[in-house]
Amino acid sequence: MVKRRVLITGASGEVSRQILPAFRERYDLTLLDTRPANHANDIIEADVSDPDVDKYREHFKGIDAIVHNVRSIKPGVGTSAPWHWLKERPGVEPVEGYFVERTSVDMAFNVLRLAMEEGVRRVVITSSNHAADWHETKLHDGSLDMVGPGTYPRSDNFYGWAKATYEHLGFIFATGRLGRVVENVQVRVGAPRLIIAADFAGDETSYKRNLGAYISERDMQQLYTKSIEADNIRNTDGIPFQIVYGVSNNTRAFWSITNAREVIGYAPEDDSEQVFAEDIRRHITTSGRTM
Repeated sequence: MVKRRVLITGASGEVSRQILPAFRERYDLTLLDTRPANHANDIIEADVSDPDVDKYREHFKGIDAIVHNVRSIKPGVGTSAPWHWLKERPGVEPVEGYFVERTSVDMAFNVLRLAMEEGVRRVVITSSNHAADWHETKLHDGSLDMVGPGTYPRSDNFYGWAKATYEHLGFIFATGRLGRVVENVQVRVGAPRLIIAADFAGDETSYKRNLGAYISERDMQQLYTKSIEADNIRNTDGIPFQIVYGVSNNTRAFWSITNAREVIGYAPEDDSEQVFAEDIRRHITTSGRTM
């Protein structure tokens, strides 16, 4: 059986590190990034922020699917304020922060453009829960129970703005308005890391929130694999476009994964309530899912 040819941008990053073990067994890979990685020695140097896409076009030829993980960062420049329920949150740099994340948007556009021009069927883009992070204030004060892919994307920081813009760009390409249709799945990743109670210094709301946002490595691998391989990802308007939340089957979940289950067949195996049961027993003293 011929393996799908899959290209990954941002191959040195954390999401790529977690999905690569499963992908190496399943696909014929092309890995792109501007920096090396301990977990991959076959990365090709390419800067997809460069508007001259012909410099790296060759890597997109003959590709079946793309996983777009790369984003722009600049040391010392903060672009996000992630925890909206806290009274004290860091500000963001109003000028440099914008331009850092605008470069992230340019990268997504360049990748989608090349996918369209080179006949790549599907692009899976790593978005983030922060595309709709403004709604979390209501989640944690009890005035809202659940946020889903259809919740209007709203953020007060440039990181979230960029992720929401990825999603709007992806939809445009999926409609075929610009030329050939580019199917795409936007993955609003939650918390792809160990959730350690001591890291939250007694802040139970933030601890519970991260337990709800947790996604295990094997669930991440499954979600991205199914996002690539699902036969039909058309939405209710008939457009091959989906936004899915990247979380495990968590007891404390507050983001809906209904469409991920129904459309791409995602069946998460892990629950943070079980994975971190001993830590939860020792550190959670208040009732409620997130409050």
